[in-house]
Amino acid sequence: MSSVSPIQIPSRLPLLLTHEGVLLPGSTMRTSVDSARNLQLVRSRLLKGTSLQSTILGVIPNTPDPASDAQDLPPLHRIGTAALAVQVVGSNWPKPHYTLLITGLCRFQITQVVREKPYPVAEVEQLDRLEEFPNTCKTREELGELSEQFYKYAVQVIAIRPMRRITHVPGALADEDEDEDNDDIVMLEKKIRTSSMPEQAHKVCVKEIKRLKKMPQSMPEYALTRNYLELMVELPWNKSTTDRLDIRAARVLLDNDHYAMEKLKKRVLEYLAVRQLKNNLKGPILCFVGPPGVGKTSVGRSVAKTLGREFHRIALGGVCDQSDIRGHRRTYVGSMPGRIINGLKTVGVNNPVFLLDEVDKLGKSLQGDPAAALLEVLDPEQNHNFTDHYLNVAFDLSQVLFIATANTTASIPPALLDRMEIIQVPGYTQEEKIEIAHRHLIPKQLEQHGLTPQQIQIPQVTTLDIITRYTREAGVRSLDRKLGAICRAVAVKVAEGQHREAKLDRPDVAEGEGCKEHLLEDGKSDPVSDTTDLALPPEMPILIDFHALKDILGPPMYEMEVSERLSQPGVAIGLAWTPLGGEIMFVEASRMDGEGQLTLTGQLGNVMKESAHLAISWLRSNAKKYHLTNASGSFDLLENTDIHLHFPAGAVTKDGPSAGVTIATCLASLFSGRLVRSDVAMTGEITLRGLVLPVGGIKDKALAAHRAGLKRVIIPQRNEKDLEEIPANVRQDLSFITASCLDEVLNAAFDGGFTVKARPGLLNSKL
Repeated sequence: MSSVSPIQIPSRLPLLLTHEGVLLPGSTMRTSVDSARNLQLVRSRLLKGTSLQSTILGVIPNTPDPASDAQDLPPLHRIGTAALAVQVVGSNWPKPHYTLLITGLCRFQITQVVREKPYPVAEVEQLDRLEEFPNTCKTREELGELSEQFYKYAVQVIAIRPMRRITHVPGALADEDEDEDNDDIVMLEKKIRTSSMPEQAHKVCVKEIKRLKKMPQSMPEYALTRNYLELMVELPWNKSTTDRLDIRAARVLLDNDHYAMEKLKKRVLEYLAVRQLKNNLKGPILCFVGPPGVGKTSVGRSVAKTLGREFHRIALGGVCDQSDIRGHRRTYVGSMPGRIINGLKTVGVNNPVFLLDEVDKLGKSLQGDPAAALLEVLDPEQNHNFTDHYLNVAFDLSQVLFIATANTTASIPPALLDRMEIIQVPGYTQEEKIEIAHRHLIPKQLEQHGLTPQQIQIPQVTTLDIITRYTREAGVRSLDRKLGAICRAVAVKVAEGQHREAKLDRPDVAEGEGCKEHLLEDGKSDPVSDTTDLALPPEMPILIDFHALKDILGPPMYEMEVSERLSQPGVAIGLAWTPLGGEIMFVEASRMDGEGQLTLTGQLGNVMKESAHLAISWLRSNAKKYHLTNASGSFDLLENTDIHLHFPAGAVTKDGPSAGVTIATCLASLFSGRLVRSDVAMTGEITLRGLVLPVGGIKDKALAAHRAGLKRVIIPQRNEKDLEEIPANVRQDLSFITASCLDEVLNAAFDGGFTVKARPGLLNSKL
């Protein structure tokens, strides 16, 4: 073995003080130069020097001390690394500074600092030389044994790392089993070779890994490229789960998880059946549309559970940047993939169930339109070649089962709506809510509050009271919260009972001790004595009846006020559809002396205002037919008369054509002096000739009438086909009257029909 080192450095070196880490022999590092000493060193040695010796520096790691004087030379480490300056890059903005690319040569030890200003210079001793060991036989024998052991272990290391360059210099090899980043790059390269990504993606990864090997680790692009490659090898290019295609088991599972929703469950079973017959079926794009709290999101989880697939939810409410869908381009700082690709990385398979929640609440901003970005994702003819801006290579989304949820389709762009299969998820009937409460909600609340059926009982009659008097919704979220409030109140009683039992069992409680009053800190007596504490615990189970409901939830929030509101002429009940489900809507009208003006209040939209003008015009044209007169007995209903139409709940914006028949009936009641039946509600659009046109949301409106306790519903004749979607028990409780014109509507809305009055004088006297 030669005793002379292959690397010879000058005995006197200028010192570069750096705080950016330790430079090892054989490694390369970029370091910034901005201190006065280092700037002077670069200008004097590197920029003006012409020989190779002038580009060799001594690099000393240094930690700045804020308390020390900047003019004084800080304490120096005795060991440093001789380095060769490969590149010098300078800039004057925002202040003069340089960036050096340096490569470590060998280690040295400072023997003496010969100069401190303008930059430190030191006498050094090269350490990578064998002459530093004593030349004795004993030491040679020890070194021989050590060399043999080192050689044996080195062969083992090289055997498990075939891609590494074999070196014969022990110090250099030691400086490399410390370089963990190189190990990670080797493993990353191995993952790229063994991955099953498409050819195009594989070519991109091979190109990027070659660039990564040539980059210094201090470059900002190094981390970006490495993160990109790690994402590429983690994506499930060809990894998928096997679908469970047992139709009977799927039907049982869906029925156990969700009550009702027959149309939705039927569509899922159809997909399973076709998937069983055709293995390469593209995933459908389903969109569940319905009011909040009806189980749209939970159905998505059940679908994934039924299929045996992974489930991932993407919340789209308020998203206003297309990069959330498509990702950022890698040229941007902090770039990342979009939510679709990131979701695939999370689930680890290429055929999960993706739930795109609240797709109707997407926003739009200067950063683009995310709804437009979803067009490619939700198009079965295009999503097999989806390109994320971050990946910049195609990924196949055709096996992903996309399920979108929305409260309404009105705010979904037509192009996006056209790509989805709409499945309406209407609100629940009272009977369905009772079943859902006792099958799912009550057991869930008992488990969350640590209660058992032996401690609390909620009869179905009580559940019906909660539904009708304390909630008024299409879904069951408010019902769930009310049940939670009941469980919390019972939990307090149960906990107090356990405390009393424990206190009664204590032998140290004297017989008369419980009669003493508690004294508070201010000296006043506590009205609750120990006698109350020692009272017997409540009997189990605690039965929740109407009186208990009133104590826990307070007085009923919703009382049936329909008959009270219709106790005078000029009031009618309409049916409206909202994103929250169907609602009943009162329409009130009054008349007064004036100049023939029509006033409309209640935050009405333009369409509803037009419906009001249509109704009053039709009544004026048919006033003689029905003997409708104003206060002075004239058939001109607006002669010296003003009419005011009001739609209560003025804080809520209302619009749509379906209130036309309600407005006409309300005005007919006002001018005829007759009361509209208190158990009837209606919906339908009208024309100037008195025809009744079809409207939407019939099922939700019928459920709203059923919740309000009404008995008769007037709908357009052309909506008769929609009655098939209404549950059978609701159809039994409600009487549906179909009408093709306003004459039929008025006859059905008044007791005895709205016939021609023979004595209008009597009518005027009543008014």
